[in-house]
Amino acid sequence: MTGQTRRGRPRAGEQAARRHAALDAALEEIVGHGLEGTTMQAVAARAGCSKESLYTWFGNRDGLLAALVERQSEQVNAAVTAALDRPATPRATLAAVAGNMLRMLTGEVSLALNRAAMTSPDLAAVLLRHGRHTTGPLIEAYLARLATDGLLRIDDPAEAFELFYGLVVRDVQIRTLLGEASPPGADLEAAAHRAVHRFLTLTSG
Repeated sequence: MTGQTRRGRPRAGEQAARRHAALDAALEEIVGHGLEGTTMQAVAARAGCSKESLYTWFGNRDGLLAALVERQSEQVNAAVTAALDRPATPRATLAAVAGNMLRMLTGEVSLALNRAAMTSPDLAAVLLRHGRHTTGPLIEAYLARLATDGLLRIDDPAEAFELFYGLVVRDVQIRTLLGEASPPGADLEAAAHRAVHRFLTLTSG
């Protein structure tokens, strides 16, 4: 067999790369055509793989979309965790979190997935589970630490997170979901700092 290439199953790394490419293709289809226009055939064609491979990896279209939401949420939560763990003042940390939150929620990936979730209860449940119900407790835990250290006056970290989220997001996500252009990055950054200033004003002892 010297000098010949043996054919067989792709290696684990190749499988992971092909699966990743399929998720990228699915995202591009959703951004370009919406949930209704996203088919397994279209995703397979864009990813350069077979429909059979998609069904093997994800089970069906709902499984593919759920995997896409989970991947996006993992990336977002990793960024939030990194910001919370980075040594910095509470103001700087919360500003970083708020800025990331606004950029993510008004970005085309999040908008496409949220629009898709609004037409699919199952996908909405996945988005909530891996998004809000995972990200929220991360920030709540950080706020609880600030309260324990006497840096903020917070009785209920979950309620404090709701206040923080409301001050940061306001109606920006709803407006972009309804078709308004996403604000420029500089505007989002300025909004994040204003929100943090207001939050700290309300919760400082």
